[in-house]
Amino acid sequence: MKRSEIAIIGGGPSGLMAAEILSMQNHSVTVYDSMPTVARKFLLAGKSGLNITHSEDFERFADRFGAASQQLRPALDAFTPADVRVWAEGLGTETFVGSSGRVFPKAMKASPLLRAWIKRLEAQGVRILTRHRWTGFAGQTLTFDTPDGHKTVHSDATLLALGGASYPRLGSDAGWTTALKDAGVDVTDFRPANCGFDVDWSDAFRERFAGEALKSVTATSEAGTTPGEFVITRHGIEGSLVYAHAAHLRDRLEMQRSAALSIDLAPGRTVERLAKDLARQDGKMSVSNRLRKGAGLEGVKSALLREIVPEATRTDLNALAERIKSLPIAVLRPRPIAEAISSAGGVRWSAMDDAYMLTALPGIFVAGEMIDWEAPTGGYLLTACFATGRAAARGIDAWLRR
Repeated sequence: MKRSEIAIIGGGPSGLMAAEILSMQNHSVTVYDSMPTVARKFLLAGKSGLNITHSEDFERFADRFGAASQQLRPALDAFTPADVRVWAEGLGTETFVGSSGRVFPKAMKASPLLRAWIKRLEAQGVRILTRHRWTGFAGQTLTFDTPDGHKTVHSDATLLALGGASYPRLGSDAGWTTALKDAGVDVTDFRPANCGFDVDWSDAFRERFAGEALKSVTATSEAGTTPGEFVITRHGIEGSLVYAHAAHLRDRLEMQRSAALSIDLAPGRTVERLAKDLARQDGKMSVSNRLRKGAGLEGVKSALLREIVPEATRTDLNALAERIKSLPIAVLRPRPIAEAISSAGGVRWSAMDDAYMLTALPGIFVAGEMIDWEAPTGGYLLTACFATGRAAARGIDAWLRR
């Protein structure tokens, strides 16, 4: 029986995972990537410690994908966070659970895992062709720009795993959207996810505190309350605590044109306790000393309070305590999508079937971040990319066998 020729366009986690599954089914698999090397965003994510998945209860994990949780669930059921760890260990990468529940390789790097993965793929017969930029369809064939000029490729089935719109310099530039829209595929515009936000800082605050981290605080929005830390930037705010609320802030800005993140600068104390501690301080003290001794606020925390509520230190102590416990940082807009960790938007779920095949283009499948879903940081993004790559591969194999 003739082996099926499968083209996988995009050499990120979704595409490589699909290549692994399909090559194990004795298909002829070629991965095409526009960059000089594959998985560049994967390597960048692992530069400061590859967060490969999360150890929390699976039901809670599977619910982290918001509106897309139900659609993603079958793929996640078939490749759970526990399965991710087993898979990594099969490539010689032992993992451990960090204090936050996040799962990392013991080596804390992505490169050893990627090298072992590519070696296994090549041993299974997968061909990887870099500097091949997909430019669209020409009838039943795929077209590419390559160092050797224009190239056309015929495949029996194709997986598009081209990523979203964040980090375009690493290859995920959403350049594929025009080709799919022209072919009748419903694609929603990309928006930044897990991103920072612009804030209208005063020049004095910006110059003095840009780059400073606010630690041991909590943030509250309609998305809930989370502890952590974030960073003051020249433009506004960014960091893990901001990313946890980014989707809500972004959506609220779009709907109501205003949004604020409420910060508790002293999560260990109640309003009543803060008011009493502030009242015990000598009224002749400077504002800085009163906040430091009475509320434990100094440096950037104290300055942020006075930046946002200049009159706070002149109000009664109960009002001051309430501001310390709930300090609203008004955000103006998300930072540009090119700076975002990930993106929301892409191919709508209604544009494909349960096997991840595009209904407008039989034989063309999609996976990973080019589909309309988003997730918080913490291993969720990468796990879902792995899972959808595997799910699409199963869909391709079943379609070809039919």
